[in-house]
Amino acid sequence: MFTYIKKSFQGKNGHLPSIFPFALIIFFWALFDGILGYAVPLLMEARGLSIGTIGLIIGTSSISGAIFDFLICKVLKNSDFRRIFLIMFSICLFYPLVLSYASTIWVFLIAMSLWGIYFDLYGFGVFNFISHYSKKEDYVANFGILQTFVSLAGVLAPLIAGIIIATGVNWHLFVFSWFFLGISLFLFLVLISVIRKHKKGDLKTYSTQRKRGFFTEIHLWKKIGNTMLPVLCITFFLSFMNAFFWTLAPLYVESENMGVFGGLFLTAYILPALFSGWFISRITKVFGKKRTAFLGVLIGSSLLSSFFYLEGPIAQIIIVFIAACFTSIAMPSISAACSDYISETPQVDEEIAGIEDFSGNSGYIVGPVFAGFIAQILGIPAAFSILGLIGTATAIVLLLTTPRNINIRVGRKEL
Repeated sequence: MFTYIKKSFQGKNGHLPSIFPFALIIFFWALFDGILGYAVPLLMEARGLSIGTIGLIIGTSSISGAIFDFLICKVLKNSDFRRIFLIMFSICLFYPLVLSYASTIWVFLIAMSLWGIYFDLYGFGVFNFISHYSKKEDYVANFGILQTFVSLAGVLAPLIAGIIIATGVNWHLFVFSWFFLGISLFLFLVLISVIRKHKKGDLKTYSTQRKRGFFTEIHLWKKIGNTMLPVLCITFFLSFMNAFFWTLAPLYVESENMGVFGGLFLTAYILPALFSGWFISRITKVFGKKRTAFLGVLIGSSLLSSFFYLEGPIAQIIIVFIAACFTSIAMPSISAACSDYISETPQVDEEIAGIEDFSGNSGYIVGPVFAGFIAQILGIPAAFSILGLIGTATAIVLLLTTPRNINIRVGRKEL
């Protein structure tokens, strides 16, 4: 069986495997992550924690991730995705065990910190794989395909988790999560055994001999961050929007008593990402990667800004779905742009990936806090409209001010 799967992972004519074996690994890993992500708030609630406390604890995962974004540049310097993912899988194996014994705030904080770290490792590993194991012209398509698999897991994981925890959060949940993680780990081992047989000349490799000090890293982050600012702004907003929806959508469904339509509200936001990845590369060839992301956010956010004026769950679900059809093309487009920068400046690839991931973590920190604050003052429908207005304004500014080409130039002395 191992030999058969291994052969199926081989690319055509002995070349490196395509994105699909890697996407399959990520799919089963995302099922593991999604099942536990769905259950964590319920587990905290079962331990007697308030909703406010639950939100703050979950937010610490992004804080730990943001801190780790900087440290990973020094800890995993010049690391291949294989080493990064091996560390990620090790933490993932340990994570459910911590959750199963969590009964106090401090243990939950440790668990969320582990989540933030292994999710950061996932992001670094994905950028590393696509940047070094695929052609530059395939970056957008590969990120789009990967988003499709992750989104499919995002739709299935809550359904699986809901069935498992129908009678309460118990040990069955952790067993199922380990099961999907085990499949992902097995497929990962098959993939790296395939890659190991390829000659070094088949891969994009580089080396940096000079060790960088703390202040050198800060200088690099500042310089690269200023150059990549438009990309970082759109990454921040997309994470901000995602956190906004995941925070308010369940509360809105419950407060409005949507009944059979309740389950469709968040699904309408997630579903477009399942198919947008298949044609995103065609759009970016016409408009470019950055411009595609900006236009997607502009059109989608403009539509979402009308949410406050819509009546009835059907109209609201439809507008969320149409808006998400446009915003869902933004993330793979901007991720591909970052991979371009990594490919063009490989000596600072960890810094580029770290800064991009830091901006995403920042959005996940600010998003839930801002969503709760606005919803409490103006109501949830108004909060969604304000989110749309913020996205519209952000996209307009970026479209008017972003240069056509962003070139990251780092001198030898700065390394």
